[in-house]
Amino acid sequence: MLNTRRLYLLVALADTGSIAGAAAAAGCSAASASQQLAVLEQESSAQLLERSARSVRLTAAGELLVGHARRILADLDSAEQDVAAAGSAGGGRLRVGAFASAAGRFVAPALGTLRARFPGMRLSFAEMEPENAVPAVRDGELDVAVTHRYHLLSEPDSRGLRRTPLYTDPLLLAVPARLAQPDGTPVNLRTFATEDWVSTYPDRGFQAVTEMTARLAGFEPRVTSRTAGYAVLLELVAAGLGVGLVPRLAAVSRAGLTLMEIAEPAGLHRIVEVTTRDADRSPAIGEFRRELQRRIDVASHPAAGRRDGQHRG
Repeated sequence: MLNTRRLYLLVALADTGSIAGAAAAAGCSAASASQQLAVLEQESSAQLLERSARSVRLTAAGELLVGHARRILADLDSAEQDVAAAGSAGGGRLRVGAFASAAGRFVAPALGTLRARFPGMRLSFAEMEPENAVPAVRDGELDVAVTHRYHLLSEPDSRGLRRTPLYTDPLLLAVPARLAQPDGTPVNLRTFATEDWVSTYPDRGFQAVTEMTARLAGFEPRVTSRTAGYAVLLELVAAGLGVGLVPRLAAVSRAGLTLMEIAEPAGLHRIVEVTTRDADRSPAIGEFRRELQRRIDVASHPAAGRRDGQHRG
């Protein structure tokens, strides 16, 4: 394989017209430059230089190799710049995935902040539920994903991944206004055992919580309406079609609807996390995680948690 330092000497020779000039450009002695160029001729199996007592000139093969060498050296220089940029927070690529209620609340604003702060960073986003986002990170299709997991469900496979908790997102009970507790105290889900229930689909991985939560409370829910998104779930509850569970991040107050905290079963929540590959310590990921945490700290305030709900997840 051709040596890049020797290719640089050959290009320097073409530019300066002499071995002495090439040696000065490369920071070595003329004797060393001459020796290295002779080795390059051996490596390339071609005569690259025509030497005389007073001068040296490129052969046709030498001219041809100089053209290739210029492109090779330019590509190497570009690669060095790209790698250096990727190793800093302001450069490289960041591919982000997130579930919807996190995406609208703080992921999109965090990406906007990074865009303004680091205009050279190549940013992309895909809305994904955790059951799709986690494998996408593991397979290298995403660099980072904002995911969630319910403590009632089994732990996802995290081999080769790093999960950094951001926020504990409590589950609330959404009920038609006629069923609201007059004093606003936290409720026991068993009180609503005979009501119709609105739920997400039970086969949606991390979202399959309604049946499990109700069974934990000691009853089998009568699910009469199902939807893929929390925005529709809340509309159905507000229309009086039943009661339903909703994470605080996705909860939106509206006419005909009351959101109540849950006392029993205790501790109902999901954990919002940043998921990355364990070996990926990119500065860009660190900047994104810090900006997310800053926005999560604002969104986790109870008043903020009831604003600006999203359609899914």
